[in-house]
Amino acid sequence: MIPKLMQSILMPVVRRQASRRQFLLGAIATGTGLAVGFRMLGAASAAASETVGEEPHAFSPYLTIDSNGKVTVLSSQFEMGQGSYHGLATLVAEELEADFSTIEVQGVAGNVQAYGNIAFGGAIQGTGGSTSMMTSWDRYRNAGAAARSMLVAAAAAEWSVPTAEISVERGILKHASGKRGGFGDFAAKAATIPVPSELTLKQPSDWKLIGNATLKRYDSARKANGTEQYTIDVKLPGMLTAVMIHPPLFGGKVKSFDATEAKKLPGVVDVVEIPRGIAVVGVHMWAALKGRDAVTVEWDESGAEKRSSKELADLYRTLAAKPPQAIAGKDGDADAAFADAAKVLEASFEFPYLAHAALEPLNAVARKNADGTLEIWGGHQFPDVYQALTAGIAEIAPDKVHLHVMKTGGSFGRRAVFDGDVVVEAVYIAKALGFRAPVKVQWTREDDMRAGRYRPAYVHTVKAGLDESGKLVAWSNHVVGQSIVSGTMMEGMVQNGVDPTSVEGAVHLPYAIPNKTVGLTTTQTGVPPLWWRSVGSTHTAFVVEVFMDEVAEAAGRDPIDYRLSMMEPGSRHATILKMAAEKAGWDKPAAEGRFRGVSVAESFGSVVAQIAEVSLDGSGGIKVERVVAAVDCGLAINPDQIRAQVEGGIGFGLGAILGEEITLTEGRVDQGNYDLYTPLRIDAMPEVEVHILASANPPSGIGEPGVPPIGPAVANAAYKALGRRIRIMPFAKSLGA
Repeated sequence: MIPKLMQSILMPVVRRQASRRQFLLGAIATGTGLAVGFRMLGAASAAASETVGEEPHAFSPYLTIDSNGKVTVLSSQFEMGQGSYHGLATLVAEELEADFSTIEVQGVAGNVQAYGNIAFGGAIQGTGGSTSMMTSWDRYRNAGAAARSMLVAAAAAEWSVPTAEISVERGILKHASGKRGGFGDFAAKAATIPVPSELTLKQPSDWKLIGNATLKRYDSARKANGTEQYTIDVKLPGMLTAVMIHPPLFGGKVKSFDATEAKKLPGVVDVVEIPRGIAVVGVHMWAALKGRDAVTVEWDESGAEKRSSKELADLYRTLAAKPPQAIAGKDGDADAAFADAAKVLEASFEFPYLAHAALEPLNAVARKNADGTLEIWGGHQFPDVYQALTAGIAEIAPDKVHLHVMKTGGSFGRRAVFDGDVVVEAVYIAKALGFRAPVKVQWTREDDMRAGRYRPAYVHTVKAGLDESGKLVAWSNHVVGQSIVSGTMMEGMVQNGVDPTSVEGAVHLPYAIPNKTVGLTTTQTGVPPLWWRSVGSTHTAFVVEVFMDEVAEAAGRDPIDYRLSMMEPGSRHATILKMAAEKAGWDKPAAEGRFRGVSVAESFGSVVAQIAEVSLDGSGGIKVERVVAAVDCGLAINPDQIRAQVEGGIGFGLGAILGEEITLTEGRVDQGNYDLYTPLRIDAMPEVEVHILASANPPSGIGEPGVPPIGPAVANAAYKALGRRIRIMPFAKSLGA
């Protein structure tokens, strides 16, 4: 779905040698034709690695080795804390036989032929959908193996010995004669040797790093000691700092503004209007903020969204009670099955807008150089999109835009935007200043929280029909909410009125239900939506798994046994559900004062089951004490990282269902900071156990799949503790907190 859309929108960018790109991606992915593929793609790698180490020698678009033996992995995947850099470092180091302590990873962009995401069809570089390891699994192992072969060939030529007699271990090449040398000794010569046409990758039994649960992240130390560099840390000579004044209502526009008083303040350089609002530019952040306070703006709000959260919720409920606009999935004849059912259950569920609330607010830096090139520092999650957009603003060719892909303090989908967001703001402001100085645009927390791009609000109405034996014979789910992609460059994803991101996790269920209908009504509001960690499954998994517990109760069955009765024996879902039950001791009574709930969900190619254990908090609510998770994400490249991602996903999803929501009053966002928008506090984080299923299948997603099951597992446990179903999110609203 994504590839077709991106090809149609970014054709000026991706049309370049399109047929050749497909051949090269295929060659690199399969490990054949590497000499052709790497050499044809290698031109961009030298430019990409020009700032890495001393005398970096490019072996391919995916790695360089300098004269000191330092290995730099050139990552096509954006690092936002999820550990993609660590995963790619592991793949390369494994096949290269590098000393893992010498590995560095650098984000790169501007070469779609080499860095196009295979999961997106290879037509665009992007990080998302938990695809980093899937798109990199073959590509980066092959790159490491090719570089090792080239280094061995260089050493063999210098030592006048057969290549078969040379061994490589931890960055050292050795020969039985006693000859030895490091990668740096042979890097220059090796980089000129033809890439082998065929490669033999290691067998799993020979892996030292892949699957190693004790391998610690290569970047942990500098994150702990504060030396890691993010966009917020970028400092360039003569750099100015800009802050934005965005319209207070979505859809508002600047009518007029007065910056007279602002320009009188020390350190304020200028106040300019750009298409996205008013920018106040200062010699530093404080000056810009003080200047912003002194600017007065008159807004044209004639086309703005002015409805409140209550008005939108009332509208959604009304629409949910009507027939859906489109049918997203249909099996059998649900209407007839409901008419014949012995028992029919009905329920509705409501979900609010959610912010991404990443720790590092949005930012970007733009500088135009004397040679006409444009440099942009930022969290470039969709680099090809931003390159094309900013080239248009600067009126230069896209290949004149160089993106510095910075590590980022969180995204959760927030930096994967269609319009460039803060990146285009930086270029617009620099252009308004005549490109006379580098400009950093830094949003405040309040700017970030109120700028939109939320997980859409949704309402579901669901119905289940049981026969006299308690078998589930009919199921319907009507989903009401905004489309994430409608009206954007990805609108091509919408087919027959269905945005798949609205209903993913609702159409294809692991349960054998003979008669099933999933309908969708897409609403139109001025609130800008965006994908949010685990996208559609954030709400669909909750509805399916909470309602399934209600159905099991109506059938008089244990919720796990009932689920298993509708699953294919030996399936991934059944295996993972049984694993979670076993590890949590489901067959034994919960401890006194503890209550358990279960859920299982598939997203991004992975299956996760969770069993949550809660207690009463003494104030009419619940406290989540323990969560046991079982995960099938294919082959575990970095087991410790997988555990971290599932633990983080549980905390992320738990905060959302317990207390997070974005609300509107007459169109204005009420929340501005972490005081009113409340991600999970540390004292509310439960004890978490993560159990990873051993698998030889290719790796699937892990950054997001831990999020969907936590909400329904906790809700099902809360029902046992409180004796009431929680169907309106967040829990704080339902429980009156």
